[in-house]
Amino acid sequence: MPAQALSLPKDERELACWLKHTRERTKPVTQSLTSVDFSNLRDGYVLRSPFLVTFAVRGMGVVPAGLPLANTGHHHLLIDTRLPMSLTDGLPFSNTHRHYGKGQTQTVVELPSGAHSLRLLFADHLHKPYFVFSPEIRVTVAAKRTSEPVRIDPAALESSCAAWYEEEQSKPRPPGEWLSFANLRDGEPVVSPFSLHLAVEGYGVCAVGQSAERSGHFLLEVFKGEGKPVQVVDLSNGATQATLNLPPASYRLRLRFVDGKSGRDLLPTFEQNLPVVAQERL
Repeated sequence: MPAQALSLPKDERELACWLKHTRERTKPVTQSLTSVDFSNLRDGYVLRSPFLVTFAVRGMGVVPAGLPLANTGHHHLLIDTRLPMSLTDGLPFSNTHRHYGKGQTQTVVELPSGAHSLRLLFADHLHKPYFVFSPEIRVTVAAKRTSEPVRIDPAALESSCAAWYEEEQSKPRPPGEWLSFANLRDGEPVVSPFSLHLAVEGYGVCAVGQSAERSGHFLLEVFKGEGKPVQVVDLSNGATQATLNLPPASYRLRLRFVDGKSGRDLLPTFEQNLPVVAQERL
């Protein structure tokens, strides 16, 4: 079964808190051609462990480790450690240098309580780092994750909104095989142009030109009403995000994950509604 799109909060305070950050999550990055960053975490977040980490890469594509292809690589998460001194040596395998060599777009991390540093680093098929890494962020693990939800307190609206939002961004999703938009919920109004961060679970991303087991690439279709899509974005280069510039209207997004050789769908398609409410000039 395809994954269901995450719906917007029904509680008025939670909805206002979530929509307050929509532009931050979706505004395209224009100042750098190639970069990596965290899609869901920001410096200073207070988290419960385990927590979700989603990856964003711009200007390059993803291919699993061991498969050489120009302008591609895979993600590494550096935890409580510095950037490597050498760009010619492969990264070590350790608890502080975590490899995502299957082409993953996200992971779930468990860390002890306290302050931690996190940084993403993009590296080639031999785990040799490119000069492509995120800013280091500092997060605090305050407690272990429990079933007790985080609530917004009207008496401390600003601080409790921040705590609730950080929890929503970092809460792990159920395991399985599914597609989703990592930074946007079903029916969430956006300002155009906007960036979509694409996620897959149970499979890895692999750009066309190489092949690996349980891997494929994203294909995004944009519909306005019935009939054929008004725009198709084929991310066969292994990209995991797309920037769209659509005039105000109601759209439907369809995300597919396809095999690089046959073009067949590897997973059920994922759909959600998208109202574009305005356009701005960047």
